[in-house]
Amino acid sequence: MNISQFMMLSMLIPYQELQADTLTALIEEFIDREGTDYGEFEASRENMIAQVHQQLSQGKVVICYDSNSETCNIVTADKAKFFEESD
Repeated sequence: MNISQFMMLSMLIPYQELQADTLTALIEEFIDREGTDYGEFEASRENMIAQVHQQLSQGKVVICYDSNSETCNIVTADKAKFFEESD
């Protein structure tokens, strides 16, 4: 499934509506799956979680629920907006 197909089957989930432990688990899974590039310095796991949480609160990334696979993913707001406009 490409990203376009994913976004057509998705709905945005406001991060504020998730329980704290659920949100943290989702962010941790995102970090583990996607990896991160923090340049020269290695960031602690807590710092990585805080950075993703900050990106969510700033609207830079969003949580998408895929009803086909029944999974959630964190994607950039630009990608989500692009594919919403493509529908």
